[in-house]
Amino acid sequence: MKSKLNLALCTLAIGILFTQCSGNKEATKDDAPPPKRMVTKAVDPMDNKGIGPVKAITLNEAIDETMAEEGKVIFDKLCTSCHKVTKRFIGPSPKDILKRRSPEWVMNMIMNPDVMILEDPIAKQLLMEANGAPMSNQNVSEADARKILEYFRTL
Repeated sequence: MKSKLNLALCTLAIGILFTQCSGNKEATKDDAPPPKRMVTKAVDPMDNKGIGPVKAITLNEAIDETMAEEGKVIFDKLCTSCHKVTKRFIGPSPKDILKRRSPEWVMNMIMNPDVMILEDPIAKQLLMEANGAPMSNQNVSEADARKILEYFRTL
């Protein structure tokens, strides 16, 4: 007798469940579909100038060897604890950087890493790739950043 009663109760419960879950209920404003995700257009990294004082720079076709040599000295002194020329270390390799980033972005990142990490989407991504190790602000002047950039052109 108990098993027939349990079977009847289970059948009734399943019937109620199916009735409540299916069927045509009227939509209310609480049943409105979730808002669509906003689609953002991908930005070409070469169009990103970064955040900082450098808004535009024109590079000569020929590399200024003296400037590049001075840039190498500065890079070796300030940057090699985190950047290796031929491979990713803590930070990315500068080799072929101008194929991946605009010259303005590179200079702004060298001179203004604190703000870049907070506001620039590429810098934010690089921070995540570096396991949260931010680039140190070495207080590099615009003239020295330009020399480092010229050195990067030789790599």
